[in-house]
Amino acid sequence: MANPETTKPNPEGEIPTEGPPRLSAGFRIGLTLLLAVAAIGLCYVVYTGIESRVRAQADLQRTTLDGAVPTVAVIHPKLEARAEEVALPGNVQAFVATPIFARTSGYLKNWYFDIGAHVKAGQLLVEIETPEIDRQLDQARADLATAQANYDLSKTTADRYQSLLKTDSVARQDVEDRVGDLHAKKAMMDSASFNMRRLEETQRFQKIYAPFDGVITARNTDIGALIDAGANAPGKELFDIAATSQLRVYINVPQTYSRAATPGSMADLTLAELPSRHFFGKIARTADSIDPASRTLLTEVDVPNATGELLPGAFVTVHLKLAAHSTAVVLPVNTLIFRAEGMRVAVVKDGKAVLEPITIGRDFGTEVEVVAGVDKNDNVIENPSDSLTSGAAVHVAEPPAGANGANQGAKQ
Repeated sequence: MANPETTKPNPEGEIPTEGPPRLSAGFRIGLTLLLAVAAIGLCYVVYTGIESRVRAQADLQRTTLDGAVPTVAVIHPKLEARAEEVALPGNVQAFVATPIFARTSGYLKNWYFDIGAHVKAGQLLVEIETPEIDRQLDQARADLATAQANYDLSKTTADRYQSLLKTDSVARQDVEDRVGDLHAKKAMMDSASFNMRRLEETQRFQKIYAPFDGVITARNTDIGALIDAGANAPGKELFDIAATSQLRVYINVPQTYSRAATPGSMADLTLAELPSRHFFGKIARTADSIDPASRTLLTEVDVPNATGELLPGAFVTVHLKLAAHSTAVVLPVNTLIFRAEGMRVAVVKDGKAVLEPITIGRDFGTEVEVVAGVDKNDNVIENPSDSLTSGAAVHVAEPPAGANGANQGAKQ
């Protein structure tokens, strides 16, 4: 049965019929907006998903490319004028050393100094008895007296004949014979005189004196020993004497360091038995020629030895200071690259590695001196890869905190 409230007639008197309800305009607008928002949300979700995938792909590609570029640590070469020292073995010799031989033959009468004695120039060392020389000298004096008498007689005769020639009392030939005999007698007298002086000088070698201030390093004779004259005699020298107030030290400087062996340069000497002592000398001269067998330069160092602490014949170690090269830089050995074309270092320029050829100077062990190829402002790669090529892109690693200050302190 119909509801009376719903079947009321309308004002026109018509009775409405039943059908679907109608939507209001506001509801329709709201529904449209709701659908639009849902569509926009769906589009946003789709866009966000696509965009995140594109970004992730781009990030992956960038990360891959960045991972392919190596990251390197760089350092700056140190401008270091490092003075180097080279230690060389040296042989100590007396400044002057000589053997003392006899200049006359005889028997040793007496000697006055033994080994280790310090003598002055002109001091008597040895006396020699020379009986044979003494008798020879007596004979030479008698021969000279005979020659003098013959000369005087010949001179008187020649003078007389020259006076008689003025009055034509004698022949000219006789005068010339007498004058010639005078000249012969004069030559014989001179010969006898020279022989006597020779023997007198030989006799004076009976006493042997020290030729210079020095120390007796050897005595090879004794009283009563038979003495033969000359250095080539069967007997050996009587004494060895050496001047030790100044010494010569000879060293062989390798060719690499030969430029450091300049006359006037100072040298420091040490001995194994006196490790805490240092003796100082000066390079006096060099051979000015490299020995082709050892490739060394013979160098003489003169060392004052007023106290006599250094002994001739000793072995010492000579320390030479090598001049520092102010234009050279120093690099650690872990920056060097050994290639077939020569030594290289990798330098970072505009984000790329450049292999620079270098010239090595001195080797300090963990560091080397570079005299050409890089300067103190270059960024040199530490521990470069063997596969690194010139022109390859690289990233420079940030130095750890405090590293710059430490490097600056090292440079200072």
